[in-house]
Amino acid sequence: MFRGFRAVVYKEFIQVSRDPFTLFLMLLLPTVQMTIFGYAINTEIRNIETVLFDLDKRPAARELVDAFVNTDYFEIVEVVDSDEALNRAIVTGRAKVGIKIPPDYSDRLAARRQAEVLILIDGSDSSVAMQSATVSGSIGLSESMERIAASVPGGGLPIEMRPKMLFNPDSRSANFMVPGLMAVILQVITSLLTAFAIVREREQGTLDQLLVTPIRPLGLMIGKLVPYACIGFVELVTVLAVMRWVFGVPIHGSVLLLAALSMLFIVTALAIGLLISMKARNQVQALQLGMLVILPSVLLSGFMFPRSSMPLPMQVISSVIPATHFIQIIRGIVLRGATFADLLPSVLALAVICVALLTLSVARFNRKITG
Repeated sequence: MFRGFRAVVYKEFIQVSRDPFTLFLMLLLPTVQMTIFGYAINTEIRNIETVLFDLDKRPAARELVDAFVNTDYFEIVEVVDSDEALNRAIVTGRAKVGIKIPPDYSDRLAARRQAEVLILIDGSDSSVAMQSATVSGSIGLSESMERIAASVPGGGLPIEMRPKMLFNPDSRSANFMVPGLMAVILQVITSLLTAFAIVREREQGTLDQLLVTPIRPLGLMIGKLVPYACIGFVELVTVLAVMRWVFGVPIHGSVLLLAALSMLFIVTALAIGLLISMKARNQVQALQLGMLVILPSVLLSGFMFPRSSMPLPMQVISSVIPATHFIQIIRGIVLRGATFADLLPSVLALAVICVALLTLSVARFNRKITG
């Protein structure tokens, strides 16, 4: 029954040892990924980007700001001097929370009157929004109790925090998750489909047959990518329709702007797929290399966990992941109604990554074909 068992086992070990790259992917990559993601993933939300509009600018107001900062939940990233700048910082995505301290804040405390502080919260991220509302309310209660306990002259009435939820007042998780999921789906399907198609052609020998024709390497590469770009556009339209009509996520910004920037992201994903196909010798390796790209795109891009809670090295790594910037773009357009000018930093970052990946892809494709 087991005749030849040892011979087959011996043969398979020999076969695996002759493919060190696959062995490397199987053994080392899980360890590397576990180490990176173990440090990066943190479900506890900290260092929420916060913009401050302080109209009081007196010691009592500074004490309140210090109370926010000392919790480690809020990080003041910008100080503005107008309501328009305060709202613009949240619309552009530079901040998730805005604190507005009224000009009579200190006077109200001194006169034993209730002091109200406006807390603007970006509701497009439901987890950050709920945490911000809860912690800011706790800060207001804590500051009031401290003033009562210390018998500060003029103290006695609580400081009231007035949270105002923007963009997603119902805190629907679908409004936050579905746009980010759209970015992940576009990258996964487009890059893997491209990589598998080219690797399969190399395995079947049809790629070598094309090389004996008068087709130039650049023309061959572009000709192979254009159909998958068209497929990516159809996929984009499909997932947008599902997002809007199945999950009921409203699109507050320009659909044309969203489509144009989505095509920029699709081209970037095609370049990733091409790079994978140049390194992988078979479809198994292409899948393993694809997972090396997919997992960071899901876990480090801000799709599931806020980037502000990650260690600084992980934030640097996530800044070179295309999905990081596209998720900021799509959530900005869909949820906050952001314009091109609002999204310019993310668009420029995505464009730079796209050009870099395309340049590297063309260079490796030419070297692989001509070499």
